[in-house]
Amino acid sequence: MKAANIDTSDRLKRVDALLGDGREYSTLEIMAYARVCAVNSCIAELRANGRQIICTRKGGSWYYRRENIDV
Repeated sequence: MKAANIDTSDRLKRVDALLGDGREYSTLEIMAYARVCAVNSCIAELRANGRQIICTRKGGSWYYRRENIDV
């Protein structure tokens, strides 16, 4: 996969801004607040751009948070 550059991708900027507070967000919350569909792809692309994203499964839902919030 060729990851988009966060500097030129509005989609990645929206997800990164949402996760920027260090809080945990579910897949559905990311879809709603950042207006994206393929959350797992966005997370992979953010990781390729150097972001440290932690993924946790709770029951049947996945939750994401950014670890390096000082970026």
